[in-house]
Amino acid sequence: MDGVGGAVVEIACDESGFSGTNLLDAATPVFTHASVDLRVDEAVELIRALRSGFPSSLNEFKSGHFLRGPQADVALERLLAALSGRAHVHLVDKEYFLVTRIVDLFVHEPSYAAGTRLTQDHRPAALTLYRAGRSVGGDWSAFLAAFVKLVGSKRQRHPDRRVVERFLQARDALAGLGLGAQAEEVLDMLSRTRVWAVVTRLAYEDQSIPPPLEPLLPALAETVLYWSGGRRQVLVIHDEQSALTASRLRHLQRVLTEGAESSSADAHQAPAVMLSPLAGLVTVDSRDDPRVQVADLLAGVARRSPNVGDPGPLQPFLSPTSLRDPSYNERSP
Repeated sequence: MDGVGGAVVEIACDESGFSGTNLLDAATPVFTHASVDLRVDEAVELIRALRSGFPSSLNEFKSGHFLRGPQADVALERLLAALSGRAHVHLVDKEYFLVTRIVDLFVHEPSYAAGTRLTQDHRPAALTLYRAGRSVGGDWSAFLAAFVKLVGSKRQRHPDRRVVERFLQARDALAGLGLGAQAEEVLDMLSRTRVWAVVTRLAYEDQSIPPPLEPLLPALAETVLYWSGGRRQVLVIHDEQSALTASRLRHLQRVLTEGAESSSADAHQAPAVMLSPLAGLVTVDSRDDPRVQVADLLAGVARRSPNVGDPGPLQPFLSPTSLRDPSYNERSP
């Protein structure tokens, strides 16, 4: 926690759909990050009510148990009613996330703002490439797999030239399929010089570049921006995650502060000393904090729900800045 002052809201968060660097795992195509602003006593009472009918031996109440339980529809209705106006879900289509990362790394300057509303101007290029690529099948999958290998390889003193070449070959194969002028223009921007420069920075562990295959950080940033609303700071209570290192959180705080300053300037407000919307982050074992358990339950329910982007009971909780195609129709998890 650093520089906390003024109004602060405390939220509890957890995620569902983590698959490590295997972002192309067909079994978990979606990553969800949920947050709630319940008090501890409220979370305890909600979990107690939802657990009725389940074995008391369960150490932690998970969405898989919840959705397979008796009268699951009624239980879901009770959960969402209790969380109305007090919860938020950020959804990430992992395949689309990879495409945004390709554009963020090789077309623009890598930044911890990537994948958030602060870099919305990057989205059109990524969306164009994503929609065109999904129509061509195997070559598209090979291109994404080559990118995962390129940026997910074990760090060495120098980039692996063979891995770089395989990515460039996959780019060329994709470009030869006639994806259309706009998508081909994006592929043309993935130049050998640019690709080599970025993977060299990754090889030397440039700390200014966020982990390329980690969707949790942009999801956390969006969660903070939602709860802050430009008016208050957000203290996050989060389930333990190896991705949430002190160094990465400092970078995230910095970029969120810059975003707040930019918004203030755009609104022609008087200059002020800006505090980061992220006041701080405390990690806990989810078994020890009932609020995090509720967030985990909501995240799991959202990830497992068919057609989660369609109008329905979960729709009011979903972030409008979720990292997905706006015409998204979820594949069955």
